[in-house]
Amino acid sequence: MMFALFMILILLVTGLIWLFDIAVLSKKRSAGAEEPIIVEYSKSFFPIILLVFLIRSFIVEPFKIPSGSMMPTLLAGDFILVNKFTYGLRVPILNQAFIKINQPARGDVIVFHYPPDPSIDYIKRVIGLPGDKIRYEDKRLIVNGKPLNVKELGDYEYVMSGLNMVTAKQYREQLGQVEHDILVHDVYATYEADTIGAKFSRNEEITVPAGHYLAMGDNRDNSSDSRVWGFVPDRNLVGKAFLIWMNFDQGSRIGSSIQ
Repeated sequence: MMFALFMILILLVTGLIWLFDIAVLSKKRSAGAEEPIIVEYSKSFFPIILLVFLIRSFIVEPFKIPSGSMMPTLLAGDFILVNKFTYGLRVPILNQAFIKINQPARGDVIVFHYPPDPSIDYIKRVIGLPGDKIRYEDKRLIVNGKPLNVKELGDYEYVMSGLNMVTAKQYREQLGQVEHDILVHDVYATYEADTIGAKFSRNEEITVPAGHYLAMGDNRDNSSDSRVWGFVPDRNLVGKAFLIWMNFDQGSRIGSSIQ
């Protein structure tokens, strides 16, 4: 969000300088006189900045994965691309949809503005759609009364902060039309009272309200998600993650689609 605001400011500055030169300065310059350097730079950079701004705002935007909350699907250090128009075109900064196209589907990996602090972008997987009834019992998701199909794949080892090796169980989960892998640890988190996580711990069923989504990380026991801070409002959506375009540590991940 801050980067988009910065780009808008640069666009305004360079564009106004260019227009001022056309309307005022160019008429006062003698024939053959050189343009002021600030005018020259503004005319050179404005089209480039405008193109980058339009692409990032309405077509595709790059993000870097900062943590392991979406392992094993996404690793810390993955650089991903996010489709900005799949859920509709939105006004930059305000994030208000002015052309609606699709709605998120169960299983989509989405980027969104973190509800407690919209200046931060988060990435999680859509678990529940508006109106869905969700339970999470014994680390198994139950959507609208039907337990999701899962298949155990074995152990998955990874390094946590502090260089501690952690072992989790890896499962393949069928969520809507999407088959993806998740990690489950032999721990049970504690949640503050009245959070979704606390309700799940009491085996309660929650209903996703209209205009909202329930989002969870694929690293189920190492993710701050809807269980902690609540539902994702539709107005916070940024786009759908679809491709890993770079990973400097694991080149084999480059070009991998995100399921």
